[in-house]
Amino acid sequence: MAKVEINRIKVALAETRRKNKWLAEQIGKDESTVSQWCTNARQPSLENLLRIANVLDIDIRELLNSTKEAS
Repeated sequence: MAKVEINRIKVALAETRRKNKWLAEQIGKDESTVSQWCTNARQPSLENLLRIANVLDIDIRELLNSTKEAS
């Protein structure tokens, strides 16, 4: 089964010109954990998604890919 890309953390970091290391420091997580989130190998909890959205100053919805195709 193909890996489903659920979150857009990597994209959001690129759009805000931030790095994994910076995000890890801001939310108090290990850099390897943030890296796994960015590659969609693991998914953050909703609480961590909210923390990420807050430190990036974006809407939490921008961190998730849509489950519906555009019509």
